Amino acid sequence: MKNKRPRSRGFRPAKPKVYKVTETEELLPFLLKVVGKSRNSVKSILARGQVSIDGRVSTQFNDKLKPGQEVTIRTDMVTEAAPLQGITIMYEDDTIIVIEKASGLLSIASDNEKANTAYRQLSDYVKAQHSDNKIFVVHRLDRDTSGVMVFARSEKIKQRMQESWKTTKERAYVALVEGDVSKSEGTITSWLKETSTHKMYSSKYENDGLKAVTHYQVLQGNKDFTLMEISLETGRKNQIRVHMSDIGHPIAGDKKYGAQDRSMKRLCLHARKLNFEHPVNGMPLRFVSDIPKLFTSKSR
Repeated sequence: MKNKRPRSRGFRPAKPKVYKVTETEELLPFLLKVVGKSRNSVKSILARGQVSIDGRVSTQFNDKLKPGQEVTIRTDMVTEAAPLQGITIMYEDDTIIVIEKASGLLSIASDNEKANTAYRQLSDYVKAQHSDNKIFVVHRLDRDTSGVMVFARSEKIKQRMQESWKTTKERAYVALVEGDVSKSEGTITSWLKETSTHKMYSSKYENDGLKAVTHYQVLQGNKDFTLMEISLETGRKNQIRVHMSDIGHPIAGDKKYGAQDRSMKRLCLHARKLNFEHPVNGMPLRFVSDIPKLFTSKSR
């Protein structure tokens, strides 16, 4: 469904807000009082040309205001957002946005990285369409996992999609794993637990932890690497990475779970297919992302 990208019209239109000036002061402190947002947010509103004084657009924070003037703030303007980095939009409408995320890009903020995340970039993107717009994470991909990811454009849609996520018709990944996988297909079942250092592992005992079920099918391979398609029956943290390590074939580049080859510059796991019903109209949606060339070249 690539390239099907209808232009969003700004799904929360609002009338311009008009404020009367009652005393002599500069524009920035006036805006800070009436808008009630942070200094950076107010400066962004100014930079986007959304503020006018008596009908004249102003982008200068130190413009002088006089009693009797009117300051207008437009929140219905469509402005140009900063270029997206590590993100390709596959589909968007007024309800959802589906992206292809690059390896190395965080889904959401962490303690060490708050600015350059998929969430932050898409938040800026929708706010450029309308300053009141918001974005909500439906599901996450690990930082080093690439592929298809879905965001909702309202809290209600996010909750609706998360409630139905377990019944998603298709969630398929491709992984390049180390070694020659002898079985052409199989199912891995275990109960996952987490260590104090946040590493997942399969318990030796049944029902000791969260049940995780992974299905795999070999696509191609050689003595060094195997390319396989993986589908999830459950969606546990690091599930695929743990299960591939469990069968003796860790994902290439995954040092955390036992990969030995040091030539890989990324974790070789990619969310390739996602098939679900539209949360509003029920129409079937299916998204397929290309297999990274690195995966196919190493497994020939």
